[in-house]
Amino acid sequence: MYKTFKNIKKINGELKLPGDKSISHRALMISAMAEGESVIINLSNGEDVKSTKKCLEKLGTKIFEVEGEAKVKGVGYKNFIKSKEKLYAGNSGTTARLLCGILAAQNFKTIIEGDESLTQRPMQRIIEPLTQMGANISSNDFKLPLTINPSNNLKAISYTLPVASAQVKSAVIFAGLHCDEETKIIEKIPSRNHTEKMLKLRTEKKNGKNIIYVSKNNYPKETDIFVPSDISTAAYFIVLTLLTPNSSLLIRNVSLNESRLGFVNHLIKMGAKIKFENVNEDTVEPFGNLTINSSELKNVEINKEDIPNLIDEIPILTIAGLFADGEFKLDNAEELRYKESDRIKSIVDNLKKINIDVEEKIDGFSFNENLKVEKAEFDSFNDHRIAMSFAVLSMLLKNGGSVNGFECVNISNPDFIEQINGISN
Repeated sequence: MYKTFKNIKKINGELKLPGDKSISHRALMISAMAEGESVIINLSNGEDVKSTKKCLEKLGTKIFEVEGEAKVKGVGYKNFIKSKEKLYAGNSGTTARLLCGILAAQNFKTIIEGDESLTQRPMQRIIEPLTQMGANISSNDFKLPLTINPSNNLKAISYTLPVASAQVKSAVIFAGLHCDEETKIIEKIPSRNHTEKMLKLRTEKKNGKNIIYVSKNNYPKETDIFVPSDISTAAYFIVLTLLTPNSSLLIRNVSLNESRLGFVNHLIKMGAKIKFENVNEDTVEPFGNLTINSSELKNVEINKEDIPNLIDEIPILTIAGLFADGEFKLDNAEELRYKESDRIKSIVDNLKKINIDVEEKIDGFSFNENLKVEKAEFDSFNDHRIAMSFAVLSMLLKNGGSVNGFECVNISNPDFIEQINGISN
């Protein structure tokens, strides 16, 4: 289905966005593991998080959502029940990968499957460390469906992450919660740290590496969790405001976790007028308001060490780069090829539709020219971040544009159109 977007003249007003998707997944899983009732406030309403919720319910977790709160009655230590059917993770890699860490410790067999896109995404990265811990996992050539068989007691390991991945790290952490001895996870490049923050794990920095420690002593207890608004969801509105003349926007209660601010910090380096206000650091996840104003941008180098913390925002950062002075150059981002779509190819193909001379590489792409067209049609490639990024570009074109397959935005933000309508003229 094509969705058409008109040119937007001005952005003004304020937004309160749904809860952060990454934090929401983890809040549900950790609450489900705990014994007793936890309350999650501002849970994400995206389809990916709903996939996690449905899987946990099939495993015996009771979840009730009322007026913006989710009450989760957890099952306790190794007390999930065997699902009567296969667990369907939909399009959510976070659901599939993180659940493996939990299910590896249970005493029953589980099969996890997903949609066509998720079935093509690599799972060896979690199978490898979990197998080292004693998990018994079989796969379809290291892809979904995954079969997690019951195994003897898991054992603690020391594991160095070969790639920066919060999903792999979290899967190992969840498995490590079921070991008497302490598992040590070593990160050469930091990734999102929501799991270790929520579990209050011991961490240290040594020889330039992050080290995370986890054992049965860290097993979660029931608690109340506030989920700040999703900084990745906010990214599209931030860029649209920056690039629309005479515009200003306030976004309330956004997650300001240091491992998620790579995108905002990079935009500020480009000249973006973004301010942090009313910052609250007294909670597990820091949050605050963002004020954004129209800005003249200049492309600057994207540092290799920053890639893991802005990987999801690269599609919309590319749109900002189209309107910025100088060359936009992305390297060291091959991980983009293993997302909901091959995002390097998806971005490059869409840029070619507006006659941008773009050079594609294995781990990125580059271009050094601005827009030449006034109207265009783009493809979402069934990828929510590609869809929203090129929707923003469509709104910035003189005569608008359209995005094919736009309905895939429901994966993360089903209210995107309503939110745009509320702040645009």
